[in-house]
Amino acid sequence: MNIHSFLADGDQQNCKCKIVSNIIHKAQAHRKNDGGESVLGDRYLRSCALKSAQQGDYTEAIALLSQLISRHPYNAIDYNNRGLIYFQSGERQKALADYNTALKLNPYLASAYNNRANYYAACGELAAALADYDQAINLNPRHVRARINRGITWRDLGQYEEAIENFEVALLFGQLEGHIWAERGRTYHLWGDWNCAIADYRRALTQLPSFDNSKDITGYRLRLQLENWLNELLSESAS
Repeated sequence: MNIHSFLADGDQQNCKCKIVSNIIHKAQAHRKNDGGESVLGDRYLRSCALKSAQQGDYTEAIALLSQLISRHPYNAIDYNNRGLIYFQSGERQKALADYNTALKLNPYLASAYNNRANYYAACGELAAALADYDQAINLNPRHVRARINRGITWRDLGQYEEAIENFEVALLFGQLEGHIWAERGRTYHLWGDWNCAIADYRRALTQLPSFDNSKDITGYRLRLQLENWLNELLSESAS
């Protein structure tokens, strides 16, 4: 299988969180009139859990999401997010269990299909991955991450023409162009069309985050990968 990064989906709240420790106790200080936890407290927990995950503190993130799940055991989004963090921390079976639970609770949650497909792809179950990517796209035709991941999977199967067509459709939505050009370039590279590969690699480099800005971890890693692909291609063409 080719080296690549599948794009995962987390249903995130964009909220700054400076202090994560003791967050459960702080959130529990907010109460609703009906006796449950406040919406503000839940959102705060969720945003801090995802912030912790971004910082690599998976144990904290999982603990916070588990607290949310204990409050709201029928919230598919929290299971999906916890599954994503389990997956990132290497606990794949726990991730799969959470994705399956999320989809039982909400069979229309496109992001959970994308994330479960990433699990299948990582395990080499490419047919199952394609089926889930297809389902994510059927539910949300503008799901660009699933389209990129589906293209990567077609490429891993050696179906380069299908992969290129998939990436070209993904470009129509005007999102994640750097990722799409990088992956389309890699497909051209493996297919033997080096001129198109170099052009796409160079386009991608104009969009992906620079090395002095690592906030976009996935984009940063792809840039490192892209530099290796481009150097590999240029050395091949020079030989």
